[in-house]
Amino acid sequence: MYTKQFEIRWSDLDANLHLGNSKYMDFMSHTRMSFLINNNLDLEEMVQSNLGPVTLHEHIYYFKEVRPNETITVSLEVLGFTPDGRFLKFEHNFYDKEGVNLAYAEILFSWIDMKKRKIGTVSSAILNKIESLPRAKNFKFLDKEDLKSNARTPKNIIES
Repeated sequence: MYTKQFEIRWSDLDANLHLGNSKYMDFMSHTRMSFLINNNLDLEEMVQSNLGPVTLHEHIYYFKEVRPNETITVSLEVLGFTPDGRFLKFEHNFYDKEGVNLAYAEILFSWIDMKKRKIGTVSSAILNKIESLPRAKNFKFLDKEDLKSNARTPKNIIES
């Protein structure tokens, strides 16, 4: 399990004086990018491959509030990825200093082709790095059924 610590600053708080919703996403994103960099998937290689990291959905469950001046730990585990490496599923947990679970999230992650602006295809070099990522105990290879939870279609307010 990969972990990263964060100190909660005043700028992280919302009007209720606890950690704001968007800050959970910021901390998860920071943790994911640190994890990828620590596993040799750095921004330079992504740029050379014309790929950018993209989150397709985040499901967050809040258990206990996070207050100012606390130090929290955000964990990351790889729950799965598709055999071609185009989609990855991450799990994040937020813990206080005693190890109490404050929040849980599942993330569906992919790669955007920076030129075509669509889901990209990873190179064999990047795929090899994805395949060597540390895996959760409940890891599984993702299939089309696993990706359907994100199968929403836009509902435009203007008919075409």
